[in-house]
Amino acid sequence: MDLLSEEQLTRWKEEGYLIVPSFFSDEETAEMLGEARRLLDEFDPTSHPMTTFKTAADGEHVGDDYFLNSGDKVRDSLLSYARSHAGFGDRDPRSQSKLAADIGYFLEPSSLSPATDSSPSQLLVPPAQSINKIGHALAVLNPVFRKYTLENERMRQVAKDLGEQEDPRVLQSMVICKQPRIGGRAVPCHNDSTFLYTDPPSAIGAWIALEECTPQNGCLSFLPGSHKISRTHQRFVRHPSGKGTTFIDVEGVEPNEEKWDEMDGWKEAACPAGTLVLIHGSVMHKSPPNPSDKSRLIYTFHMIEGGKGFVYDEKNW
Repeated sequence: MDLLSEEQLTRWKEEGYLIVPSFFSDEETAEMLGEARRLLDEFDPTSHPMTTFKTAADGEHVGDDYFLNSGDKVRDSLLSYARSHAGFGDRDPRSQSKLAADIGYFLEPSSLSPATDSSPSQLLVPPAQSINKIGHALAVLNPVFRKYTLENERMRQVAKDLGEQEDPRVLQSMVICKQPRIGGRAVPCHNDSTFLYTDPPSAIGAWIALEECTPQNGCLSFLPGSHKISRTHQRFVRHPSGKGTTFIDVEGVEPNEEKWDEMDGWKEAACPAGTLVLIHGSVMHKSPPNPSDKSRLIYTFHMIEGGKGFVYDEKNW
């Protein structure tokens, strides 16, 4: 039974994103939010390398061993698929204690004091309020998020309804926190296929509001229709040195000349908790920081085409 209407599918094709209110019930959303908060409360900074999350706006992206290992530990140990690609219904054979140990935590840069020659960085806020992101494979590693991703028949049907992928594979599943006041710095304008590159591009994001998302606490904004003209001319890859990550040009693809941020037509995607937002891999989107006193927790995962003719290669992180 189709879950998306013809009107919704038309909007998806025209705008490159789709907001589906109340996709998850209050009880389902509360379970995911409760699990996200449990993971936050269990964060132990004494065993953490104090890895922060940075974006291209900082002139760098997270790229240390901890960041890369947050995916490697999953990729290297899964028996039925490679590089964290899970099909709907796939199961992980490992124990839950092992799974929990593989979850990575990434900190807000503003939650730490600067390191000096004589002293390391120190948290400036309580540990649970220092986290920007928990990932990068919760759909595999965590039973609650697995329940609402790989084991969720309604999500499987939505992927089918979109008609974009014959064999959708799930990867990069994570909780993203825009913490109150310290706020998750602005996420600059980007498209997801740059960071989840296949040849040809095929990424689709599924973004789930665990709390109300408003302009004040950092809701998404989209440039509708930009997926029709944006070109994925760069991709985010492992650095050839084996240390960290970098961006490289995609051969044969010319960069866009558009100045996306300056274009008219940007729309804010404020939404209540329980909303599912579907995001085309080529649509331009962004989000502001959260200077408010209300948190903005979301859960997100991505799908790429796993069928013949699509390549997800070893350069990916």
